[in-house]
Order: sequence, then C-alpha cells, then structure tokens
Amino acid sequence: MVDEKKPRIHELKTEPQYFQAVLDGHKRFEIRKNDRDFKVGDTLVLKEYNADVHAFTGRKVEVTVTYMTDYAQQQGYLVLGIGGKVEIA
Repeated sequence: MVDEKKPRIHELKTEPQYFQAVLDGHKRFEIRKNDRDFKVGDTLVLKEYNADVHAFTGRKVEVTVTYMTDYAQQQGYLVLGIGGKVEIA
C-alpha cells in the first residue's frame, strides 16, 4: 500500500540547457505533464539527457517540489516550483 502523505522520488529526463539552468540556480521551476501525481514535498531527480545521441550524460541534480499550479497550462500539465538543489555526479 502506497502512503499518500509520504513524499515520492521522481526521476526525469532533462535537456542539457534546462539542466544547466537549474544547476546554476536560474531556473526554479519545471513544467511537466502530471502523469506521476506530483505533490509538494516530492523530490525530482533531474537526469541530464542528450537527445542528439539518445543517451544520459551521467549528471543529475536533485530538487524538491516547493509549489504547484496548473494556472494557464495546457490540460494535464503543471508548473512545479523547485528548490534545494543537490548535484549528484
């Protein structure tokens, strides 16, 4: 049984330019399809993905969902406010 109140970890592909902007602290949001039932407090593990070669680079950054809204978004999508980054590898 899944604990609805326990924060979850979501691993997500992220293109290099967006990955670097998160890492540098310039991008503090993610716009994602809400196909994972995201919640405030969840952890996103953003994994840098190079679509040109169809491979992960090995770089990751971990952030926490701090805010959510679906205001003025395409149906089924959310804006996730993120913070507290930790670079992994």
